[in-house]
Amino acid sequence: MHQTGMTFMELTRYEHLTPSDQNLKKPPPPLSKPVPGGVHYIPLPKPGTITVPPMDLRLAIEERRSLRHYRKDPLTIEELAYLIWCTQGIVQVVDPFYTLRNVPSAGGRHALETYLLINRVEKLSPGLYRYVPFPHSLVEIDSTLGITDRVMAACLGQAFVRSSAVTFIWSTVIYRMAWRYSERAYRLVHLDAGHACQNLYLAAGQVGCGTCAIGAFDDELMADLLGITIEDEFVIYCAAVGKKPEKPVEQS
Repeated sequence: MHQTGMTFMELTRYEHLTPSDQNLKKPPPPLSKPVPGGVHYIPLPKPGTITVPPMDLRLAIEERRSLRHYRKDPLTIEELAYLIWCTQGIVQVVDPFYTLRNVPSAGGRHALETYLLINRVEKLSPGLYRYVPFPHSLVEIDSTLGITDRVMAACLGQAFVRSSAVTFIWSTVIYRMAWRYSERAYRLVHLDAGHACQNLYLAAGQVGCGTCAIGAFDDELMADLLGITIEDEFVIYCAAVGKKPEKPVEQS
């Protein structure tokens, strides 16, 4: 087990990398995963129209905790849009090479895709959705009965996925990063996921929510749920979000 990890670290050192497709002058991949034709877009409130309570940054950091118990109150669609904006919102596009977003990413490549298990969000039916940064909208993936239980099962049965208002699922389209960084991309996308999740923790606290990051999930079950091929796109991190309970609970 230890040897496998050390082999990965060794072979992704700069001296072992193969030339990147960027260096080989190959065209870059799309800055966002394409949406099939005919799919209905659900527009999200624009960031500039959303008002959230002010919160001191130091207080937000000091109060950051992983929370696994939530009230049954739904999130508003504005609150959801704000959380998405804080974690993957685009602030500038330098097409076709990179985007600047509200979280850092190596080379501005931003290889993450955001999927959302919606359980309780006003104006949205329960189901599995994907965030489309161009043009700041959602598309529905699966609204069949039992989708929440299937996502929970893919998260190894962690019950707070079912009780959350929404669970974020981040995947990575690995070639979007590997186009520039070759095999080193497999290290870098994990750093990007950490940036996004920490922003989610802090922004969720601002709108009265708690968050719990999830690193335990079944890769193949997740891929099947999202309709992706692991060789091209794989789930890298998840996080459940819900309104904080009235009474303090055990946190970590």
